[in-house]
Amino acid sequence: MKITDYQRDEYRVHLLLFHLVWTPKRRKPVLVGEVAKDCRKSIEAKCEEKGWIIKELAIQPDNVHLFIQVWPADSVSNVVKELKGITAFELRRKHPQLLKLPSMWTRSYFAATVGNVSAEIIEKYLAAQKGR
Repeated sequence: MKITDYQRDEYRVHLLLFHLVWTPKRRKPVLVGEVAKDCRKSIEAKCEEKGWIIKELAIQPDNVHLFIQVWPADSVSNVVKELKGITAFELRRKHPQLLKLPSMWTRSYFAATVGNVSAEIIEKYLAAQKGR
């Protein structure tokens, strides 16, 4: 699937892409080795379950970067909540050393929308529609 491929269902045509970033509590570099592998597996499994398409996933020792395509009914906050929730549960269950952290993830995250059309192009299109 190319980045420009739109998703379709009975009533909608859409392309909702998010760039998401979140970090472990206190930005501890704990996402290494088996922890990183298990984190990736958990994210991939949850995305497959929800029908979300991972465009790119980069797990660094102290952060997760995810470029993801989602459905219109899925808010950014819900996507992050679902992914942070399942990974925290599974990683802390499987890797007891992570229980030393008060929580797996910080409460914050970064989110940006990404698309095929720039804001400038949309503004020009809407300005042109006013004259109709």
